[in-house]
Amino acid sequence: MDITSLQNPRIKHIVKLRDDKRQRKLDGLMLVEGWDEIQLALSAGHQPQTILSAPELTSRQMDAARAVNAESITVNRLVFEKMSYRENPDGWLAVFPIPLTSLDDLNPSDSPLLVVAESVEKPGNLGAILRTADAAGVDALLVCDPRVDIWNPNVVRASRGAVFSVDVVECDNTSALTWLKAHNIRILAAMPSADVEYSQVDLRDPVAIAVGTEDEGLTDFWISNADMKVRIPMLGKVNSLNVSVSTALIVYEAVRQRSRPQE
Repeated sequence: MDITSLQNPRIKHIVKLRDDKRQRKLDGLMLVEGWDEIQLALSAGHQPQTILSAPELTSRQMDAARAVNAESITVNRLVFEKMSYRENPDGWLAVFPIPLTSLDDLNPSDSPLLVVAESVEKPGNLGAILRTADAAGVDALLVCDPRVDIWNPNVVRASRGAVFSVDVVECDNTSALTWLKAHNIRILAAMPSADVEYSQVDLRDPVAIAVGTEDEGLTDFWISNADMKVRIPMLGKVNSLNVSVSTALIVYEAVRQRSRPQE
């Protein structure tokens, strides 16, 4: 066992990476907890700095740690539980460099499908949007003026590691709009007051689906610059859906349309 003390400086630093956005930004490092999430990051080509495991909590071996020349550290159960951000940890945690992607790094497909998430404030919502983006083959997620740290461990957990498999760019609204216009990508704004339902518009051409917060929706910036405005039918008494659900509905409508032969 390499580390058994709760007061070990390495463990204290990992706890700071977990809890403090400023520490993550300062070091350029983030935590990824869980066997599946780490494996997804590795398969996407990301290289961990350190992989920590607690033999008391896991029976699986991760030979990938040696394959990528990552530092491998074993800890006891108490130490791992101090670092963990899960209720029932599986005994695997890794420190990864934060994968910084800019708009200039993006290489969209011939008919790209993107999501613009404006001012997302809940880690669970951003994580769920990332899972949808991964499952639907979205080209990129542009996170504009976020209120939550993209590299928050709770975002990584909610995304099930999809934060590594999807191109994620954090940027301001103006930069995102300029990039979209330069690439001739139409902007679809999802808003409850729109006259047209989301299933009635053609989503086969290059398009970016813009969604806002549940409480406030999209700002006037995206509404005024949108090429299309659509709504999701609300037949009950509530007037809004969870933003991740709304995103999934529209994204998969685009997937459905794109799977049909061109007329």
